[in-house]
Amino acid sequence: MASLTELLPLPPRRPFSSRSDGRQSCSPSRLKSPFLNFPSTTRRLLSSGCHVAKESLISSSNPGGDGTADGYSVDCVVVGGGISGLGIAQALATKHGDVAREVIVTEARDRVGGNITTVERDGYLWEEGPNSFQPSDPILTLAVDSGLKNELVLGDPDAPRFVLWNGKLRPVPAKPTDLPFFDLMSIGGKLRAGFGAIGIRPPPPGREESVEDFVRRNLGDEVFERLIEPFCSGVYAGDPSKLSMKGAFGKVWKLEQSGGSIIGGTFKAIQERSRTPKQPRDPRLPKPKGQTVGSFRKGLAMLPNAISARLGSKVKLSWKLSSIKKLDGHGYTLIYETPEGLVSVKAKSVVMTVPSYVASSLLRPLSEVAADALSKFYYPPVAAVTVSYPKEAIRKECLMEGELKGFGQLHPRSQGVETLGTIYSSTLFPNRAPPGRVLLLNYIGGATNTGIVSKSKSDLVEAVDRDLRTMLINPNAVDPLVVGVRVWPQAIPQFLIGHLDLLEAAKTALQDGGMEGLFLGGNFVAGVALGRCVEGAYESAAQVSNYLANYAYK
Repeated sequence: MASLTELLPLPPRRPFSSRSDGRQSCSPSRLKSPFLNFPSTTRRLLSSGCHVAKESLISSSNPGGDGTADGYSVDCVVVGGGISGLGIAQALATKHGDVAREVIVTEARDRVGGNITTVERDGYLWEEGPNSFQPSDPILTLAVDSGLKNELVLGDPDAPRFVLWNGKLRPVPAKPTDLPFFDLMSIGGKLRAGFGAIGIRPPPPGREESVEDFVRRNLGDEVFERLIEPFCSGVYAGDPSKLSMKGAFGKVWKLEQSGGSIIGGTFKAIQERSRTPKQPRDPRLPKPKGQTVGSFRKGLAMLPNAISARLGSKVKLSWKLSSIKKLDGHGYTLIYETPEGLVSVKAKSVVMTVPSYVASSLLRPLSEVAADALSKFYYPPVAAVTVSYPKEAIRKECLMEGELKGFGQLHPRSQGVETLGTIYSSTLFPNRAPPGRVLLLNYIGGATNTGIVSKSKSDLVEAVDRDLRTMLINPNAVDPLVVGVRVWPQAIPQFLIGHLDLLEAAKTALQDGGMEGLFLGGNFVAGVALGRCVEGAYESAAQVSNYLANYAYK
C-alpha cells in the first residue's frame, strides 16, 4: 500500500453478538453487515495509457483476418491505470505534449486508481489501500494540474506519532530538539545513535546490507528495534532483515556512501544543494507547514478520478492486455480484450506500470530473461481493517485535552501484538466519522504474518480489537462497529536484497533484446510510497519524451 503506517494488538475478547440496528460489531455473526459487501480483493490485470491531446482511430469497425479490430495508433500506451500510470499520462500531457501528442491509458478493471480505494458510507469515509501521502512538490503538482488544489487537506504537523514499547504508547521525536527528552530510547541508546551517526561505528561490510544490518551498525540496536523495525512494518509491511537498505531507503544509504557517515553525508548534501542554483518553485503550489501528510476532502480516490476525468476518452477501462508484439523497426502492437471485442493498438512506446508478476507474464514472449527477473519480486499479503468506537472507549491516558490526537501508532514485532499499526483516521483528516465516533484504520499481515490470507474477516477484526484493547481502547469498551475489511493478497512489492540487481537485469534484457521504447514503471521500480510513485511517474514521462524525440520520430 503505497503508505502503510500504524497498527496494534490486544487480548482475546468474548464472542461477538448481533445488534438490533443491523450494524456489525466484532462478532462473526455481524460480519454480514452491508459495510463488508466489497468487491473481490483478487488483483486483476491493470492497463493504462498515457494522456493524449487527440486520438487517432484507424478503424474500429474493420476486423482483421483474426477477428481483431484495428484500433488506435498512438505515441504512447501506458499499461495500468493506477496512480503511476495516470501520473505518467498526465505528465506527458502537461510537460511533454509536443512529442507525446497521442497517448492512451488502458486499465483492465472497471475503475482507475489501482490500490487507492476510498469508500464512503453511513457517515464514514475511509481508505482500504494507502491512507495518505507526504505533500512533496511532485504530488502537489499532480494535484494542482488535476484541479484539486482546493480539495487538498493536510494533517496537523504538530500531531504526535507513537510507538508501542513495553505496553505503553510512546511519542516519537518530531524534531532534533526532542531527542534528549523522549522516553522511547535509553540514554545509552541515544548516545550510541549519536556516535554512530557521526561515523564512530563499524565500517560498511562491502556487500549489500539489509535494513537491519545497516541500522544496527550505524545507529545501534535501540534505534532499529524501537524505531526502524516498526517503520519498516508500517511502510513496507516488510521484514527488515531481508529488505535492502540501498533499495528500500536509498537516500539514507547514499549519505554514508557519499560522506563516510550519515551526518557527513548530510552535510555534504547540504553543501551540494547550496552550490546548485535553486529552481524557482511553482507559485501555484500550496506550502505545507512542517512534517505532515496529505489527502483530499473526499479521500485519496479524488486524485486518480480527477486525472481520469481530465484525460477523458484517453482512459480505456475494462481493457485487458492479452499480448504485446515488437514491430519491425520502431513500435509495438498490443492486443486487448475489451467490452467491444478484441482491439489492436499500435504504439511508438509502451510503459508497463502493472505489478511485476503481471508484467512478467506479458513480457515473456519478448524476453525470457526479463520475465524471469520480474517474476522473482515478492508481494506479501496485507489486510486493512477499519473499525469505529465511541469516543469514550479511548483510554484516558491516551487523550490530550480530552481528545484523541496524533497521526497514529506503530507496533514493533517484539511487542507481542499482531497488528502492524493503527492510523487515527478521524483525527488525521476532517469529516471521516460521525460526531462522537473515532475511526481507526489498522493494517495487519505483511511479510512476517502471511497467514492472514487464510483467516476470515471476523478473525482479522477480532485480532485488531484484541490488540487495541491492550493499549488504546478501554478493555471493557463496547464492541467496535466494523466499517470495512479489505484483504490484499499481493499488496506491496518488497525491495529485498538483490531487488535493484533484478530490476536492472530486466531492463538490460529488454534493451539487449531490441525492445527500445518499452519501459518499466510503477511502485516496484520507483518505490512503494504514494509520493515516490508520483515522482517515478514524472521520471518515466521524461524517459518516454526523450525516446520519442530522439528515436521514434527519426
